[in-house]
Amino acid sequence: MIEIEETALPGVLIITPPRHADDRGFFSESWNRQSLSKAGIELPDFVQDNHCLSHQSGTLRGLHYQAPPHAQGKLVRCGRGRVYDVAVDVREGSPTYGQRIGEELSFENGRQLWIPAGFLHGFVTREPDTEVIYKCTAHYDCASDGAVCWDSLGIDWGIAEPVLSEKDRAAPAFADWKTPFIYEGHT
Repeated sequence: MIEIEETALPGVLIITPPRHADDRGFFSESWNRQSLSKAGIELPDFVQDNHCLSHQSGTLRGLHYQAPPHAQGKLVRCGRGRVYDVAVDVREGSPTYGQRIGEELSFENGRQLWIPAGFLHGFVTREPDTEVIYKCTAHYDCASDGAVCWDSLGIDWGIAEPVLSEKDRAAPAFADWKTPFIYEGHT
């Protein structure tokens, strides 16, 4: 049976699908709408799958977002290796604004992180040749793509000198950034 764990950030979930193992290996349904629905979880429709390979341990990707009207929810899993995966609530007016959670996702543990739209997302690899696979609720839109500086929120990534893209090096600090997201309950 699929395992669903709530996190300290309402709406962000840890989803662990069952693995059926034998001497050949295992089989797992990494996504099954019906199983989640039976568990009381209704996620938006997914329109795009992304697959990311990071050769070096210590590669940090994030903290990323896609602004409305192209905001993305993401269901993230690790297909090979291990990552520390982070979500930060950046919905203006949210009672958990600026708060974050971090979870280890790995090939071994099979855990997935559901990150709704309105959250920053990032991860750092803990092993070489790590693959991250994630489903998105909106298509990629270059004009809506954005980032916040990885070290501007006090997140303990477990690494001092990460491998970064130019985009992530140039990202504004959280204190200098204006969120495009509004909390649904905010008036």
